Amino acid sequence: MIKRISAITAALALATVGFIVPANAATTEADCGKAGEFCVGLVTDLGKIDDKSFNQAAWEGAVAGAKKAGGFAKYIETTDSKDYAKNIKLFADKGYNAIVTVGFLMGDASAAAAKLYPKIKFIGVDQFNASTETNYTGLIFDEDKAGFLAGYLAGYLTKTNKVGAVFGMKEVLPVRKFGEGYEGGIAYAAKQRSKKIKSTVVYHAAGDNAFSDPAWGATTANQLLTQGYDVIFGAGGSTGNGAIGKVAQKAGALCIGVDIDQYYTVPEAKSCLVTSAEKKLVLGVATLVGQAKAGTIKGGNYTGQVGLAPHHDLESKVPAAVKVRLKKTTTAVLAGSIATGFKG
Repeated sequence: MIKRISAITAALALATVGFIVPANAATTEADCGKAGEFCVGLVTDLGKIDDKSFNQAAWEGAVAGAKKAGGFAKYIETTDSKDYAKNIKLFADKGYNAIVTVGFLMGDASAAAAKLYPKIKFIGVDQFNASTETNYTGLIFDEDKAGFLAGYLAGYLTKTNKVGAVFGMKEVLPVRKFGEGYEGGIAYAAKQRSKKIKSTVVYHAAGDNAFSDPAWGATTANQLLTQGYDVIFGAGGSTGNGAIGKVAQKAGALCIGVDIDQYYTVPEAKSCLVTSAEKKLVLGVATLVGQAKAGTIKGGNYTGQVGLAPHHDLESKVPAAVKVRLKKTTTAVLAGSIATGFKG
């Protein structure tokens, strides 16, 4: 796992829009559309492919799925939301078999493209598919459950009884689900501990840079730190990465990553990273790409797995009694027997 992520990250450091990662050396883009070939295109949401969280995890899943299928994968980075349809069309016109569109904001464009190109399988990451298009599958997650567990752990680890978060824009539903779940988990821990814990979630203003603003993330995290917040959750591409990177500079403060186990992708945050609120994005995308190849993929929605990453270097910071409580609570939350606080 570590070697794979490191290799891909190294390659992406040299990448430009349209960088190609062949899953099979015998297959090239020129083969797309030919009988027996399998090509996977991925269109990112706003932000870069090497964001060390959301876009990167989706891309790794696309590569893994294409490689297992003996196919080929390529990505296009979106820098302006007006380009969603145009970027999808670049793959469709070349005969790609499956197109992965990343992000809640691409939902309408994905549904429209699925209708326009009925022979192509569309996989929409973080998109609830409410359309009737049978060639469009939304990969969705219970982010509120992962957020709740992160908040629950934070509520037990805080020493100042102030727990914060720095997120991308609230208008993106999965981000709001993380936030509301996080606050629900903090409140649940506070009740069990009979403590009054202050929680503050700060969202970035809406805009094309909401998930690619590490400077704002760092500045906002620093403001929370100076106010005595000692556990901070960063979520929102490089914006969130900027936040947890800043927390790592504060002795004694703890941070929580998002989407994937960021212990492996944001090394500058290792010293404070007590866990990551994971959406199993790599697994979810790879699974659906494999189903697209096998012809078993179904339209509608597919719910991926969520959970917390290991504590890694900060294992000793989590008391044994807290680990027991966290394990029990995790089982209940994932089963749906504890309400997360997400308002819908």
